[in-house]
Amino acid sequence: MTATDRSLELINTAAQAAADKLAHDIIAYDVSDVLSITDAFLLASAPNDRQVKSIVDEIEERLNKELGVKPVRREGDREARWVLLDYVDIVVHVQHSEERVFYALERLWKDCPELGLPADAVATRGKAAEHAKLQDAEEAAELDGELR
Repeated sequence: MTATDRSLELINTAAQAAADKLAHDIIAYDVSDVLSITDAFLLASAPNDRQVKSIVDEIEERLNKELGVKPVRREGDREARWVLLDYVDIVVHVQHSEERVFYALERLWKDCPELGLPADAVATRGKAAEHAKLQDAEEAAELDGELR
């Protein structure tokens, strides 16, 4: 069994919405062969809680406006560290970068086929590492300035 055309349409729209809100490391997996409850997972992350919420809101709005669907369940909204949107055909996970590293969902689903995504979404790969490197450099510069 493979992800349906409808699932792929949902995944691509959600991935583009996440990319438009500057999500990091967007990736999608076809989990239809190992799970009976959904066809695909979309994973995305952001460096702070506020951006996680913004990405989730954009995905929800875009899927509703363009495809006429609303999630049947939304979890993790209060803390905005890991928000899950369940659309039955797909499940979207938007995580704070720290949660993404800690829970490593990619490791869990690595044996599932990766789904093709829009170019903007693919271009986000490696952005979390880039962001962390810049942040470390800024903190080191601040610390160096304080020591002088």
